[in-house]
Amino acid sequence: MKSIVSLIAAACIAAAAPPLHAGLFDDDVARKQIAEQQRRIDALNARHEDAAARLARIEEAMKNQPVLELANQMQVMREELRSLRGQLEVLSNSIEASSKRQRDMYVDLDTRLRRFEQNAAAPSAPGAAAPGPAPSASPSTPPAAAPALSGAAAADEARVYEAAQQQRRIGNYQAAIVGFQTFVLQFARSPLAHRAQYWIGDSYYNQRDFKNAISNQQKLISTYPESASVPDALLNMASSYIELGDTAAAKKSADNLVARYPSSEAAQKAKRGLASLR
Repeated sequence: MKSIVSLIAAACIAAAAPPLHAGLFDDDVARKQIAEQQRRIDALNARHEDAAARLARIEEAMKNQPVLELANQMQVMREELRSLRGQLEVLSNSIEASSKRQRDMYVDLDTRLRRFEQNAAAPSAPGAAAPGPAPSASPSTPPAAAPALSGAAAADEARVYEAAQQQRRIGNYQAAIVGFQTFVLQFARSPLAHRAQYWIGDSYYNQRDFKNAISNQQKLISTYPESASVPDALLNMASSYIELGDTAAAKKSADNLVARYPSSEAAQKAKRGLASLR
């Protein structure tokens, strides 16, 4: 009986572990909810173990007590165990719902970013106008527009970028980091270079290497200060600071995001995160 509940608890814990996806600032609330639910499961498991021990003592005492009295006590114990199983099932469903909400948030973010990346790559299509100057005023960003890519070069650019994205999607974040770093080096003038730099920081976040996540998002902001990826980079930095336990730096990054990009979706997420910190 104890092993059955232990398996149920293990399944709950496994279902509760969401993949470290986009590392959004407002995921912290969901993680706290899951942690609270886990504490409740632990308490229920302790109660179950106590009930099982009591049942064992009753069975041991059967030799010395009337059978009818023991049968009544065992029935009470069975009812209590049945109630505990019901509570564990409710908590399991709640954890699964929380995990699904986090997965849905990631899918939504990933869909929006892919659409953005496709739009950013559109100027390289045949017949399109040559891209304008890169948006960054940083010396590390090419000051002049890149010449139109040949069909083979454009295909190679898309291949390298998509290969890195595929590694990120399947959770192979180290390979994704190497792939995006290669892309930034080979295609520094690409309209997707700033996105590649963002995904480097995001992949480090998913590896729980929060210091490298922060430094790579800072590199994006300094290299591509006018990039549309800057709000997401600031949000990712705030999430990283929270994971490092630096609440002051997290608030500063989130406040900076809200002040500079108040209408962005990242700013709305940051506002919700700030509310939970205060």
